[in-house]
Amino acid sequence: MRMSEVIEMDVRTGAVLPEDAAAATLVGRIMTVTGPAVGIVRGDEIIDVTESFPTVTHLLGETEPALAVQRTDGPSLGSLEAILSNSDETRRDPNQPYLLAPVDLQAIKACGVTFASSMIERVVEEAAKGDPSRAQGIRQELVQAIGTDLRAIRPGSDQARELKALLEGKQLWSQYLEVGLGVDAEIFTKCQPLGSVGFGAWVGLHPRSTWNNPEPEVALVIAPDGSVRGAVLGNDVNLRDFEGRSALLLGKAKDNNGSSALGPFVRLFDESFGLDDVREMKISLTVKGGDGFQLDASSSLAMISRDPLDLARQLFECHHYPDGAVLYTGTMFAPTKDRDKSGEGFTHKQGDRVEIATSKLGTLTNRVGLAPEIEPWRDGALALFRSLAARGIKF
Repeated sequence: MRMSEVIEMDVRTGAVLPEDAAAATLVGRIMTVTGPAVGIVRGDEIIDVTESFPTVTHLLGETEPALAVQRTDGPSLGSLEAILSNSDETRRDPNQPYLLAPVDLQAIKACGVTFASSMIERVVEEAAKGDPSRAQGIRQELVQAIGTDLRAIRPGSDQARELKALLEGKQLWSQYLEVGLGVDAEIFTKCQPLGSVGFGAWVGLHPRSTWNNPEPEVALVIAPDGSVRGAVLGNDVNLRDFEGRSALLLGKAKDNNGSSALGPFVRLFDESFGLDDVREMKISLTVKGGDGFQLDASSSLAMISRDPLDLARQLFECHHYPDGAVLYTGTMFAPTKDRDKSGEGFTHKQGDRVEIATSKLGTLTNRVGLAPEIEPWRDGALALFRSLAARGIKF
């Protein structure tokens, strides 16, 4: 499919924002003609608060970030409807404001194998050596041996150790089962700070990948002191064939131009939204292709094997992140619905539209292209600092 053959996005305010948007504290980053701005959703507009908070990192350093932005005012960047519409990269006017990924200097980290079903799929990838034609048979054998209802098993528990011994006896043990059932969570670097794309942008696949998928996730937004301050939707784009050939290819499977998407806005914790809301979130995934294919799926964070707060704790227990961090919490999705050939499951095609949605965070929509062909990542930390300095903003 040519990159020009794309499916329309729904950029209406009601389709993008959380259902209770009027009560939500929503923070984003908006590209303007003078450079990136930190903005807050207020009514039907986005208000520029960059003079008070030059970066999202500055905001997260506040004792009560939600209260801080609620008390802050600034000029309007434009109507929310117009900015959302202009965020669709296929029809974007670069001289008008559009959304970026709503985080900036934070380390972008991700967790793997935190759901039972995705754990099984990781073992399938490894056993199949990246070959989708072998996946279905291996999947059936594995499910028969261990089942899929592993939600009650707490990683690192006596029950998990007993299951490990059973699987080792059947010669089914895997490094993925180790991080799924063991004490230590899998946490890796997804991309560099400022390397994520936002709502409406293209996400990128490695051109040699023939088996890949979206990974819809909730990401925790964490302050420099390790406190979780809010949450955002994310797509941890994944190459199943690369990682399946070797776990040592994780960096190439996970970190490509446009392979990290976050948005549309960070929702800060306040009286209307907190960690318990994250723990119970139901996430929907819709992939629609120009070939007429459509995938619809859903899951709940209530099925996660590790508590989100424990994942954040493990990230910070032996490291410091002076600019804060964003932590993808993992996904139960590894789509198995056949797309082209029976038994080979799902893989992306160029031009696919991916929608990830949950009632409390809204909808993150992106289109799928090839990493070398989509817009290259040019604006890193140095570009941000130069832009702030040129505008006379003290940081």
